[in-house]
Amino acid sequence: MNKIFSLKKAMALVACCVISMGAVWAEVNPKPFVVPELKTWTGGEGTIAASGRIIVKTAKAEAVAKALAADYEEMFGKALTITKGKPQAGDIVLSLKSDKALGAEGYTMNIDKTIELTAAAEQGLFWATRTLLQVSEQNPSALPKGKTIDTPEYALRGFMIDCGRKFIPMDYLRNLTKVMAYYKMNLLQIHLNDNGFKKYFGEDWMKTQAGFRLECDTYPGLTSKDGAYTKKEFIDLQLLAERNFVEILPEIDAPAHALAFTQYKPELGSKEYGMDHLDLFNPECYTFMDNLWKEYIGGKNPVFRGPRVHIGTDEYSNAKKEVVEKFREFTDHYIKHVESFGKKAVLWGALTHAKGDTPVKVDNVLMDIWYNGYADPTEMKKQGYKLVSIPDGYVYIVPAAGYYYDYLNCQFLYEHWTPAVIGGTTFEEGDPAIEGGMFAVWNDHCGNGITTKDIHHRVFPALQTLSAKCWSGKKVTLSYNDFDKMRSALSEAPGVNELGRLGKPGTVVLKKDAVKAGEKLNATEIGYNYSVTFVIDGKQEDKGTVLFQSPNATVYLADPDHGKLGFEREEYRDVFNYRIPAGEKHTITIEGTNKYTRLIVDGQQKEQLGAKPLYVVRDQDEANHQVKGKYVYKPKVYEPTDQIYYQRTLVFPLQQAGNFKSTITNLEVKATL
Repeated sequence: MNKIFSLKKAMALVACCVISMGAVWAEVNPKPFVVPELKTWTGGEGTIAASGRIIVKTAKAEAVAKALAADYEEMFGKALTITKGKPQAGDIVLSLKSDKALGAEGYTMNIDKTIELTAAAEQGLFWATRTLLQVSEQNPSALPKGKTIDTPEYALRGFMIDCGRKFIPMDYLRNLTKVMAYYKMNLLQIHLNDNGFKKYFGEDWMKTQAGFRLECDTYPGLTSKDGAYTKKEFIDLQLLAERNFVEILPEIDAPAHALAFTQYKPELGSKEYGMDHLDLFNPECYTFMDNLWKEYIGGKNPVFRGPRVHIGTDEYSNAKKEVVEKFREFTDHYIKHVESFGKKAVLWGALTHAKGDTPVKVDNVLMDIWYNGYADPTEMKKQGYKLVSIPDGYVYIVPAAGYYYDYLNCQFLYEHWTPAVIGGTTFEEGDPAIEGGMFAVWNDHCGNGITTKDIHHRVFPALQTLSAKCWSGKKVTLSYNDFDKMRSALSEAPGVNELGRLGKPGTVVLKKDAVKAGEKLNATEIGYNYSVTFVIDGKQEDKGTVLFQSPNATVYLADPDHGKLGFEREEYRDVFNYRIPAGEKHTITIEGTNKYTRLIVDGQQKEQLGAKPLYVVRDQDEANHQVKGKYVYKPKVYEPTDQIYYQRTLVFPLQQAGNFKSTITNLEVKATL
């Protein structure tokens, strides 16, 4: 009896040990991948699937719940029910609770029996839903159990886009706002006016491209004819951004970069420093700018809705002391002018470049530090300015210009940069003077063929990288290679596909035995990298006959001017030196990357449209050549000096076939590696 009892006791002890050791050996969930990276993670065991219900614990969370439900259905095709009551297994539970440690943007996410998202403010709760969506898109039916407490290292995480030199369509800005929100970037600065360089426009200021991109009643005719936003459109953009907890920071740049104003009213321009400079000795400049600002920030319901506006003050001449003092006076005036309407001022750092005696207001002023020679960050901190880190040598994109970055060096930024690094100056992480970091796209080379699609192709990897570094600072833990591989697989945002990604690289994403004239296809467009192949039995086509089109581009079987195979996007038209032969059958392939568009006919390359140098020549560059003999001949020869690189890229449209006469068969669209 004692032996039997002892055996049972021993077996029970072994069983306890096995259970105990099993708990130790059970796999604990690793930190899920999201951008930006979770600050903390305590892994649990196992997974859970969302039940299809959102439980709202407080009325203030209802707007966030509705946004989550809409985005979840957009991404996964599954409707979520918003309700109240006792949570059940798999329910998403949204709560707001007072917690100073979380601040406005922090949150907790506890995935266990339920999926509990908690924050101290609606913005933090919304960020929690972005994390949940990113985790879900990697495996919506198996959310890893575990808990995070996630807060940002830097309060400001932003991006600036130059709409002055190149008009950026409102549809893109709306999508950009959603993309920023998906990656917890909270400030979009819109550069509303600027101008090209006169050397590309015959050295004539009045012919040089300049843009002011807002509807304007105070100065009829100031608004750009080649693209602008109505006040309603701009207000609606801000309302959308507010729902996504992104601040729109509108910028009107003066007193330099002001050619749009001086072309409208030439007497405002500086005769000494160029018409892109306002003449600060002319009192009319103040009258003009005062009234312009009043139109957008005055009244009970101003066009610029947010708490801050950007007054510019970038790159004015410092040739003379009296000019410097006038510039400082102008800067101080517009800080105080916008404050008189209840706004806080943001400005480009220029007060080292324009060092002088005239005082410039410091308190509650935010300064973008872009180049330490223009504003020394240590000195600006000492003076009391709050700083935004946007160093040109690290985070400036100038598409296809040959200077700054065409694409940011994301690996370097991920491994070495945080907002504490401003040019050659490195501050302590968490320095209270540094509000955060941004990156920028400057469209310096007007008319260079760069499209909004090309800009976005540059913006998206940079945005994900800056998101990681502005939220986490030095506390990223993944290698760059792992980060880059996994970040590129994430969506841009719910319902957004500006990159035109269709399927996985290396796969056929669309295939049709025949394409009928006027037929709608089951796609909108395919982005870089791709190949589109089809067999055409050619007929005599009228000029302007479309092969495929979408809202962003058109491919012609016979372009409107020459009747050749070509394409058009954003009013740029390019053609191949190839006409579809009537009465002949050929296999056509068009390949596209972010560098070129290539035509292949029957397996042989016909033409590759890559970057095309456009040279600028001037009379002073004339080179005379003398030949030997009785006569001296001096031909008018120029040595090319400046140049831009005209881009001929194409995100291929696939939404609808044109009304062609030819027969199109064996269509195959492939996402290439």
